[in-house]
Amino acid sequence: MDALALKFESIGLSSTKAKDTTKNKKLAPVLERAIDLANLPKETYTSNKGLGVALYTLASTCTKDALNHFKFLVGQVANENLKTGDQVSAAIAFCEALENGAPIPVNEFNNACGVGVTVSAEKVSEIISEAIKENKEKLVADRYTFLFPLLAKVRQNPELKWANGGLIKEELDKQVLVILGPKDERDVPVKGKAKGKDKENKAQEKKKETAASEAKSSSVDAKDVEKDPSLASLSMFFEGDLARLHKPGGNKQIKASLMEQHLKETGGIVHTRFPPEPNGFLHIGHAKAINVNFGYAQAHKGVCFLRYDDTNPEAEEEIYFNSILETVKWLGFKPHKVTYSSDYFDKLYELAIQLIKADKAYICHCSGEEIHQHRGGDAKGPRSECKHRNRPIEESLVEFVKMKEGRYKEGEAILRMKMDMQEGNPQFWDLVAYRVLFTPHHRTKDTWCIYPTYDFTHCLVDSFENITHSLCTTEFIQSRASYYWLCDALEVYKPVQWEYGRLSVTNTVLSKRKLLKLVQSKLVSGWDDPRLYTLPALRRRGVPPAAINSFVRDVGVTTSVTTIDVKRLEVHIREHLNETAPRLMALQDPVKVVLTNLPVDHHETLTVPNKPRDPAMGEHSVPFTSTIYIDRSDFRAQDSKDYFRMAPGKSVGLLHVPYPVTCTDFEIDVHGEVSLIRCHYDNDTPLKKPKTYIQWIADCPQAGSPVSISELRVYGALFNHENPQDKTQVPGGYLTDINPDSLKVSKGALVEVGVWDVIRSHLTSQSECPEEVRSQFVRIGYFCLDKDSIVPTPFLDGSKDPAHAPTLVFNRIVTLKEDVKKD
Repeated sequence: MDALALKFESIGLSSTKAKDTTKNKKLAPVLERAIDLANLPKETYTSNKGLGVALYTLASTCTKDALNHFKFLVGQVANENLKTGDQVSAAIAFCEALENGAPIPVNEFNNACGVGVTVSAEKVSEIISEAIKENKEKLVADRYTFLFPLLAKVRQNPELKWANGGLIKEELDKQVLVILGPKDERDVPVKGKAKGKDKENKAQEKKKETAASEAKSSSVDAKDVEKDPSLASLSMFFEGDLARLHKPGGNKQIKASLMEQHLKETGGIVHTRFPPEPNGFLHIGHAKAINVNFGYAQAHKGVCFLRYDDTNPEAEEEIYFNSILETVKWLGFKPHKVTYSSDYFDKLYELAIQLIKADKAYICHCSGEEIHQHRGGDAKGPRSECKHRNRPIEESLVEFVKMKEGRYKEGEAILRMKMDMQEGNPQFWDLVAYRVLFTPHHRTKDTWCIYPTYDFTHCLVDSFENITHSLCTTEFIQSRASYYWLCDALEVYKPVQWEYGRLSVTNTVLSKRKLLKLVQSKLVSGWDDPRLYTLPALRRRGVPPAAINSFVRDVGVTTSVTTIDVKRLEVHIREHLNETAPRLMALQDPVKVVLTNLPVDHHETLTVPNKPRDPAMGEHSVPFTSTIYIDRSDFRAQDSKDYFRMAPGKSVGLLHVPYPVTCTDFEIDVHGEVSLIRCHYDNDTPLKKPKTYIQWIADCPQAGSPVSISELRVYGALFNHENPQDKTQVPGGYLTDINPDSLKVSKGALVEVGVWDVIRSHLTSQSECPEEVRSQFVRIGYFCLDKDSIVPTPFLDGSKDPAHAPTLVFNRIVTLKEDVKKD
């Protein structure tokens, strides 16, 4: 193993974490330096695991200004003066505020960081015991849903400011367990409804949850969660690294007046932003980014912008802009404002000129290959400065104007920032700020032929919009330093960037380039093919947005890049659908059954619950006649002891029908398939409960039964392997790993007439959202209506027009829980 990874393991990091840290070019040298400065034997970290955690926290969160006192801070950790993450954060903030070169006032430091303050386990236990006593009535009534607000109350106690957070939670869990006992059915989250509440109350609760997702007016603290336990899902923003992020006003500026102006404009309110590039459709990984940015603002009574990073007109299309906004709203979030980087093109241009005048930018005429060689080339050799780097300021100003006027071809001239070519971080190797592109922009049309790059635009637009927390994924860790450099170079307000790990799931690819290849190769039907994990595809498949948000928040936010088994997402989908989807009888492969002892014209109406044992879900009616259909899989010509469904001479129950039926005879067609089954309806014998029940659908044209399904689409994994991009598992590449059985289409399936109640409850016109028509098809899976369906207005109004028959296409959302292993 790599020597550096072994060094990181010596302080208690897992093997995987140690390897990942060696690849982090920003963190690795800082952590290595911390370990060397601490100069402690491995046995010390083994006997005191908190020591390694504190050292890692210091190395991973220490800011540039605090690095001036890094040796002192490492000494404080090594001497066990700084034991907790909160103490380390306080120490970094204290050192940040010192003037460069100023000595550290030790007494003030100790007071600010809780050095020497020991909160014993007994004291923690005593304070928690008192808090439980004060809130026992609420705790007993609300049980484990009150755990988070109770924890928040406990942590607000000033005597626990420097206590170990893990110890607090462990002790609280222990004492609560004594009072409530283990979790039971009362503590299982009931999504989409509350026990004992009627439909009207459920609608009000849903409205409250929608309002809570609006960043401008929502928040989470102990009192809020007491009133609405559903907000406890935001608890992740008060745990781990997210809990240690600075408060508005806590980020040091190159000039104090910049922060004064910022606070004047924002009122000290948290500002975040979700900044997608409008060059493709959002995917499951973006769902995490959306939840983090909007959720963090919501949790802190702040606001979140949706900002399109539209600086590359070559790749941007109107369809992407529309889809992104629609997807954000679909997930339940409302942007405080919708903005565009292009809103600031004029201002960015003026700042580029200002940067040139400060001798911190220059016009370069090098080719891409020349720039690559100046940066060390493939051999990663010595770096050198471009010959244009030190040209006169006035000359660069003239050249920049010529770029703007279109007097250079694409690639002939670029504006580069004059940074530090010898810095180890590639983000300092004179990044490109502007380039020539003769492509009309979707908003500014032909106004510009030069466009700013991401590295120039992103931090400055964050500054313009007073973003307090620039939250992004870990691939931008190295960009943090250049982000801060540019803000300081131009002396504008400087937000704080913080990185978290990306989210991926197994059995798919999320790269826009690879997704495009799948579409172009016609291996999928489009970007919203339900086998993909773009958010429009998941929406079309029928996945409820609440299930996606629940999944993302369950995974949590860490700095690790996480690839989650897709089955974990499916668990959240099933949980949501189990509570919200009405049950319907459907047959994939129907076969006719005649009940020979009933009159041909027999007709009765049965009342069927939308969800058994849950009256709040309502009910609907179905006809029952002498001719019905069952699924072919529910009949065997040859019976066996381990088979409990229909067979000659055997009785089975029909769901929701008073009496069972007994098969007396059957017919086989020329293809050897069962074409007709004859049964006796056992209403003339003493009622005996059958061993099993099967679904059925009546043949009753006057009641519109059965309802024909044009296509029943059953989706599976698109790829054969969990990681189709792994060359060791898939040598031929992901395009050769397509699962040929990822889509199975059944034609001729039938569904009961109750389907119209479900359709009409969600649709009043063909243009609405068909994916919201979700049902559990008994024993088959959860399904939704696909957009390919055609539902004529007469059918939505309740009347039927035979001349305009509907075309119903259903997509399987997910299997039933008991089918997971079989599937």
